[in-house]
Amino acid sequence: MVAIDGFSSCGKSTLARELAKQLHYVFIDSGAMYRGITLYALRNNCVNGKELDRGKLIQELDHIQLSFRLNPETQKPELHLNGENVEHEIRTPKVASQVSQVATIKEVRAKLVDQQREMGKNGGVVMDGRDIGSVVFPNAELKLFITAEIETRVQRRYLELKEKGLNTDKEEVKANLLERDRIDSTRKESPLIQTEDAVVIDNTHLSRSEQLELALELVEKKIVTLA
Repeated sequence: MVAIDGFSSCGKSTLARELAKQLHYVFIDSGAMYRGITLYALRNNCVNGKELDRGKLIQELDHIQLSFRLNPETQKPELHLNGENVEHEIRTPKVASQVSQVATIKEVRAKLVDQQREMGKNGGVVMDGRDIGSVVFPNAELKLFITAEIETRVQRRYLELKEKGLNTDKEEVKANLLERDRIDSTRKESPLIQTEDAVVIDNTHLSRSEQLELALELVEKKIVTLA
């Protein structure tokens, strides 16, 4: 089990996906699961403007079924919400602007942590998120904490949105990232923290391949120590 935590738009999911492929492990994007519940909230009148009706969403949780299914063309797992492929829709700015708020809800976290532990109970998994090493799998063999300078994160997120044909500007992206950082780091339930046994990777000046190479080296070292 490799647990990867860190801030928004640090490339956690990219690293986790590539690392899982190299190790022949299963990749699980926990953030996509929170986005899936956020999308459900938006679709089912649990959000009024910027206000989240926490009570209504909690009552709806039993009606929310999430699953990952492998896309046969891309060979990448995609999130399905109640049987519908929502992989593209959960990546929109509208969902991004609400997901951290949804993730503060104790009942939401309990539901998803149970699912994530079930997914990873047999090992052979790379999972990324905000509380994977601290809460979901505190005994993971390797924990990585990914970070990068805010301007680098803004640029990456901006380009990602542009590539998807979504109109935005860098100031809006920066404001969203900083607000998500604030909520993720200060929430009462499972805040984003760097655990003492996590290895920090600042990828501000690293390419994707350099970051992957570094992570693979850390995995190899861990395997040697466990042998």
